[in-house]
Amino acid sequence: MDQAESSPSQGQPERPGQPVPTPPPELAAAALRLEHPVIAGYDGSASSRNALAYAAGVSRRLGRPLLVVYVCPTGAYCEPLTGQVVGALRDTEAVERWLLSELDQVTGQVEVDVHVRTRRGNPARELAAAAEEFNADALVIGAPGHFWHRVAGSVSGWLARHARCPVIVVP
Repeated sequence: MDQAESSPSQGQPERPGQPVPTPPPELAAAALRLEHPVIAGYDGSASSRNALAYAAGVSRRLGRPLLVVYVCPTGAYCEPLTGQVVGALRDTEAVERWLLSELDQVTGQVEVDVHVRTRRGNPARELAAAAEEFNADALVIGAPGHFWHRVAGSVSGWLARHARCPVIVVP
């Protein structure tokens, strides 16, 4: 398989408070000084909500920042019958606001240093790349919920074999 390109988002809001603009992506890692964060991979599923809550707790207990990563697919597809565009790129700032609101709902405003990133590409490869880029202490993701993932492979299975940090899979 070919390696997916990594493309962190341009606006990275932080909590608490309002979203704060940050430098361009190439300077974002250095500017934020994220040292050994706990990374939560989030996709909106029930198991990823559980993983987000667990990651926030681990982050608080370890005194480490929490980095919430949402991976968007890379391409846009056209549905053959209707011509409707499916999988179009989302507004990065809207996605990051959504992620912060999800965190507030799941954790009840836990007191941790939170950063949000959206990336484009293969979820497993992008989460592994984020973990390596920021020297993550742990990578927390939700368990696959579909039978097909158990047959064909899953993000959690790939990460357990390839990530260079501990991977915690939350049901």
